[in-house]
Amino acid sequence: MTVTKRARQWLLAALFCGTLAGHAVADVWVQVDTKAQTLQVLEGDRVLDNFSRIALGVAGAGLKLHRGDGKTPLGDFRVSWFNRQSRFGLFIGLDYPNRAYAQAALQDKRIDGRTHARIIAALDAGRTPPQDTPLGGQIGIHGLGGGDPEVHGLFNWTDGCVALTDAEMRRLVKWVAPGTRVEIR
Repeated sequence: MTVTKRARQWLLAALFCGTLAGHAVADVWVQVDTKAQTLQVLEGDRVLDNFSRIALGVAGAGLKLHRGDGKTPLGDFRVSWFNRQSRFGLFIGLDYPNRAYAQAALQDKRIDGRTHARIIAALDAGRTPPQDTPLGGQIGIHGLGGGDPEVHGLFNWTDGCVALTDAEMRRLVKWVAPGTRVEIR
């Protein structure tokens, strides 16, 4: 699937100009730096906690185009749900696909108007967007669960999520709640 030049420009501008969230900025927020492969918990500009080695999707980070592409999506998201019985230990779900991804996918005809409307209606109602669209879902921050800590330390191994160790997840979960802003850049 290809992304039109216009849709790519719109999505990149939205991702990097901060127009995605649509909510007031919370005091505590999470910043994922995909180039440095770090995760920080911040209050304004003050670092509250720092995680120095994260794993990303097997295809790295960038514009996530569709389910199964292995990309960790860039953009501004919100914590949407928690799953403490995930195969990865704790899973902190994000509100992916967000408005920017839904709009770009509609423009590129990767989703239809009905799917776009379902995503936007869920976001407008403060609910988790549908996780069963061609854009994928189940994007979040999670632990290793039964995974190999050595692999985690050496490779990007997720399907598009951000991964920490289980011990780091226990630290992170103390800082976040539904609605916490997560910037993946």
